[in-house]
Order: sequence, then C-alpha cells, then structure tokens
Amino acid sequence: MTSITITRPDDWHLHLRDSEQLRAVLPYTARQFARAIIMPNLKPPVVTTDMALAYRARILAVLPTALQSNFEPLMTLYLTDNTPPAEIVRAKESGVIHGVKLYPAGATTNSDAGVTDMAKCYATLEAMEQNNLPLLVHGEVTDSDVDVFDKEKVFIDRILMPLTQRFPSLRIVFEHVTTRDAVAFVEQASSNVAATITAHHLLLNRNAIFQEGIRPHHFCLPVLKREIHRQALLEAAISGNPKFFLGTDSAPHSQANKENACGCAGIFTAHAAIELYATAFEQADALDKLEAFASFYGADFYQLPHNKDFITLNKENWVVPEQLEFAGERLIPLYARESLAWKMT
Repeated sequence: MTSITITRPDDWHLHLRDSEQLRAVLPYTARQFARAIIMPNLKPPVVTTDMALAYRARILAVLPTALQSNFEPLMTLYLTDNTPPAEIVRAKESGVIHGVKLYPAGATTNSDAGVTDMAKCYATLEAMEQNNLPLLVHGEVTDSDVDVFDKEKVFIDRILMPLTQRFPSLRIVFEHVTTRDAVAFVEQASSNVAATITAHHLLLNRNAIFQEGIRPHHFCLPVLKREIHRQALLEAAISGNPKFFLGTDSAPHSQANKENACGCAGIFTAHAAIELYATAFEQADALDKLEAFASFYGADFYQLPHNKDFITLNKENWVVPEQLEFAGERLIPLYARESLAWKMT
C-alpha cells in the first residue's frame, strides 16, 4: 500500500497551552484534525463556563487563516472539589463544552487544583449524569506508597469501578489508557465507558525511557509500561471495538523544562500525530482499521457527526525535525531526527 485516504480524524485528548505557546503548537493539530477535545489544565485552570468560552476565543484568535474553516476546539472544564452542579448546567447549555476533566490532585502537569476526594464531587457528577456531559478521567492514584507502574490499576479498583457503579448512566472516557488492566476494564464495562489511546503508548514501551541513558522526552504520565501492556493497547486499537479511539495526549514542554533535574511529564506528538498512528497500525498489519479508530468511534461516543472531508497519507520516508519553535524556546518532538514512513499530504 502506497497511499491511504481516510475521513478527516479528530483528536479526543489534546494539550494546547496558552498565549504564544498556543500559537506555536495549534497549527500542527489543525492541519490534521477537524476537532479536538482541549484539556483545561492551564494556570489558572479552566474551572467555569466563562473561562472555557474565553479560552476557546483565544484558540480561535490564533488559528491561522488558512485553517479557520477546518478546525473546531471542543472545550472542557476542570473538575475541583468545589465545582457546583449549577456550573454543569451552564456548561451543557453553552453548546461548546463537551466534557469535564478529572485530575486527581497532584497526578500530572498543573493538577494541583484537582480532586482530593471523589465524595466531594458526587452532587456535581450527578448533574453531569443528568445533563449527559461526559467525565474525562486521568486514571491514576496519587498515593506515594503505590508504585508508579501500578497507579492506573489501583485507580481502577479504588475509584473508577465504584464510580461506574454509583453513577451507571454517567458517560466516562478513561483517557490515555496504558495497561491491559485498563483495556479489560473498558471492554467489560457498560457502553457508557470508553477510552482513548495515544500514539506513543502504541509505539513505545518503558524500555524507551532508558535507551543508552535517560530519555526525558519519552517521559509522560501515565508512564510507559511493559511490552505486554503495549501489546494489549495495540490489540484494543485495531480490534474494531468502538470503545477505543484516538486521543494523542500531545503535551508540549520546552526542552529546558524536559531536560533538567526534575523534568516535566509529557510527549509532543502533534507534529506528526496521524502519521505516528499509521505507523503503529501498519506494524500491526491493520491499516484498514485506522479510519474507524481515528475518525468514527470518538465522534460516535461524543454524539457528534462524522466529518465530511478527507485526508491522504502517502508512503514517503521523511525525517522528523530535530526541534520546533516554541514561543522563543525549543520543543523536541517525538522521534526527532528519526524517519517516519507515512506523510500526510
């Protein structure tokens, strides 16, 4: 196969940052994807409908003219211990907010304002259930006594399973799943539970962090796992199960913030997102399954129409740039200085 044309895909999990950093990274996503679920973990976090509307306006204001008709940001709110149920009603009525993000406090970048106790959110979760607004979950516990490679599994047992039992009609996206435990949970859960899978978790296992030394640009949260887990994710992605769909979790950090004594978690993949997914699907001899995973299943779960236009990927070797401009700093993309065999025209 030398070319593949698919319905224009969507990214159901994306970090865009703000201000000049937003301006630097937004075009990479907008040229490939028609829509993207925008993460709310800014400083300060996007905790109200008005803040989400203002952030959306800032995104649209820096969208290049040539891409303005091609891309729609789908906004989210950042769940806190104090998010009032009335804010959920306002969010739903806005027509542009498509989910509420759960960050356990301290779980990842800019999550300090996250939830400390799920019981404090029960009234808000009930309002989300009643208003058909999905909960988007960063599925890791933050207890210091839990091994970093076990945090996702423990989260399922302690938090996610009880949550689905208490709120059976609440739609939940288990974001960036990384383990076979998470895959099994989603497969066995009701149709109200789905999951996103990143390209980097499909392509890399935890050995990638330690190749000939520490590779800070392969550090993300949830952290890369063993090969058995990567294989489980790949099998889920190519299975044709509509519960699993594309979410890049592309997370830009400057080179200086990645390469230091306490580097930030996050991998930037937006520069070649669909090409990276095509690489993973081709390795599994499943390119015929890419379109549904990238373009249909997420839209169906979010109850949005499929896109009407198309993109084409050609079999063409090209070298990923060593670095990208990032608001006056340098951004190191995944596979920098390495070759990819697919390129979007």
